[in-house]
Amino acid sequence: MVKIREIFESIQGEGPYIGYKQLFVRFCGCNLHCGYCDTEFDIKNSKEYTSEELENIVSRHSDCHSVSLTGGEPLLSVDFLKEFLPECKLPVYLETNGTLPDKLKEVIDFVDYVSADIKLPSCTGLNPLWEEHDKFFEIASQKELFAKMVFDKNVTDEEIKKACDLCVKYDIELVLQPKMNGNTSSVSSDFMQEVLNKSYGKVRLIPQVHKFINVQ
Repeated sequence: MVKIREIFESIQGEGPYIGYKQLFVRFCGCNLHCGYCDTEFDIKNSKEYTSEELENIVSRHSDCHSVSLTGGEPLLSVDFLKEFLPECKLPVYLETNGTLPDKLKEVIDFVDYVSADIKLPSCTGLNPLWEEHDKFFEIASQKELFAKMVFDKNVTDEEIKKACDLCVKYDIELVLQPKMNGNTSSVSSDFMQEVLNKSYGKVRLIPQVHKFINVQ
C-alpha cells in the first residue's frame, strides 16, 4: 500500500515536455523542506492504494503520453514502486528532487524519463546538495534525463556555474525555472535573461507554463 495525495490528468507544465498530456500521481511526503514549495502533499488528505489498484487506474489513461510520478518525493515509496513499475502500462516520467541515488538505483530499470531538480541553497534555504545531485545524475543519466533549477533574485554566480558544470558533466539539458509567486514570476524578464546569459551547456529558460494558463 502507498499513500497518494491525488491522481489527475493534465498537461505537463515544466521542462522540455511542456504541453504533453500526462496522468499525474502525487505521492505524499518529502525528505526536503524547500522554502518555495507550494505543493499540497500532506498525508492527512491522502488515500491508500495497492499496486494493483494504481495499475488499474493507469491502464484507463492510455491516451496520455506518460504517467508522472510526482510529490512530494516519489522515491520515498521505493518499495511500492518496485511492485508497481514493472506492471505499469504507460511510460514512466519520474519527477524527483534528485537527492536519493540509492533509492533510484532500485527502480531505474523501470523508469523512462527522469526530471530531476537541482536545489539551490539561495532559493530553498537548504544546505548545499551538490554531492547528492552528482551521485543521482550518474545513475539517472542511463535514461532520458534533464535537470530543473528553480532560481530567484538571490541566485549566485557560483550556483549557476556549479549547476551548469554538473549538467555538462553528464551531457544533459538544464532547464532554468524562475520561482513563481502564484501565477507571477518572482523575477523580472531582464533578470531571467541575465541568468540565462551566465549559463552554458544545454540550457533553456522555461517558466512553469501551467501556472500562466491556470491549469492544475
